[in-house]
Amino acid sequence: MSQVVTETMVRVENVHKSYGQGAAAVHALRGVSFEVPRGELVALKGRSGSGKTTLLNIVGGLDQPDEGSVHVDGSDLGGLGEDGLLALRRDRVGFVFQSFGLLPILTAAENVGVPMRLRRADPREREERVELLLSLVGLADHARQRPGELSGGQQQRVAIARALANDPVLLMADEPTGQLDAETGLAVMELLRAVVHSRRVTALVATHDAALLDLADRVLELRDGEVTEQ
Repeated sequence: MSQVVTETMVRVENVHKSYGQGAAAVHALRGVSFEVPRGELVALKGRSGSGKTTLLNIVGGLDQPDEGSVHVDGSDLGGLGEDGLLALRRDRVGFVFQSFGLLPILTAAENVGVPMRLRRADPREREERVELLLSLVGLADHARQRPGELSGGQQQRVAIARALANDPVLLMADEPTGQLDAETGLAVMELLRAVVHSRRVTALVATHDAALLDLADRVLELRDGEVTEQ
């Protein structure tokens, strides 16, 4: 039987991260290593303070490890430099936050289009993609509404559409259902799973919700700065 080789999207090797010095130092990550193949939804669980957000920030190029290496889509983040990391975050990584992070004065469509404006995408191309993405998350009829006119679940769907605007290969989500009720949170997590599997995007999602963990392809647990697979 021939072996199927799966392309690795994320490779984390022996990553350490501490804050502070001496006896007061907090060791957020202690030699974390794991791999995530392309097209997989991986849930990252762990209690508050376990290092989930720190790990997401390092994999997403928002922070740097003290030791170890991180590769995303074949690129060694340690060798990219500031311009390279900026390009990575703009073009290849999408971010979804617990607080949604939408601009209140912009409509849903305008919020989704912001990343494409930063890339100076053609206006017609941008409008067509915004329409497509809002349809993908079930909000085609809410394009002209502002965040304050949308429910929490709808706002998070807009945030997911915005994260997909530049067609990223990796989606990072930090407690994306933390401000939502259980039913709405489950619907948002199911949407993320559908996006991952239909568009072959890779997703790393930090969550503590046991019901949402069941929807992941794989679960990694962070405990005392170390990661184990469940």
